Amino acid sequence: MLMGGVHTGKTLFLCHFSAAYLALGKNVLYITLEMAAEEISRRIDCNLLNITFEDLEALPKDLYQSKINKLKSKTNGKLIVKEYAATSANVNHFKSLLNELNLKKNFVPDVIMIDYINLCASARLKPSSATDLYTWVKSIAEEVRGLAQQTTIPIWSATQLNRSGFSSSDPD
Repeated sequence: MLMGGVHTGKTLFLCHFSAAYLALGKNVLYITLEMAAEEISRRIDCNLLNITFEDLEALPKDLYQSKINKLKSKTNGKLIVKEYAATSANVNHFKSLLNELNLKKNFVPDVIMIDYINLCASARLKPSSATDLYTWVKSIAEEVRGLAQQTTIPIWSATQLNRSGFSSSDPD
C-alpha cells in the first residue's frame, strides 16, 4: 500500500512498477478508478520506452512500431488496463474480471495494480452517512487483502492521505 497526499505521484509510482513488472516478463492487470485506461496505458508506454509524453505524441508511427517490436522481443509480459467509474467496483467485480480474463483471453496476472483503494466500493458495507471514512476504507482494504490471499496474486494499491495525515510524521 502506497500512501501519499494529493498529486504526490501515487499513480506515477503504480505505472512505473507496472512497467518494471512488464519488463521482467510478468503479466500485469491495472485497475483504474480515477484515470482513463488510455492515459494509464500511455504512462506505462512512456515508462517502457523511456520517453516523455511529448516525445510519444511526436513519434512517427513507423518509429513507434519499431520501438514496440524491439520491446516485444525482449519481454513476453502482457498488460491489461480495466477502467471503472469511481466507487462503482468492489472485489466481487475484480473476481469476475479475473475469471473473464482467464476464460476469454487466457490471461492470468502475476500482479494487480488498483489505482486507488479509496475509490473502490465495499462489497460488505453499503454507503451511508453513518459509515465513517476510516471504517469504509478499512473494509475495502480487508476485502482487497482477502482477494490477494485467495488468488495468491500480489496486489499493489495506493491510499490518499488527508491534509493532517500528509503533514504528520505518524499518519493514522
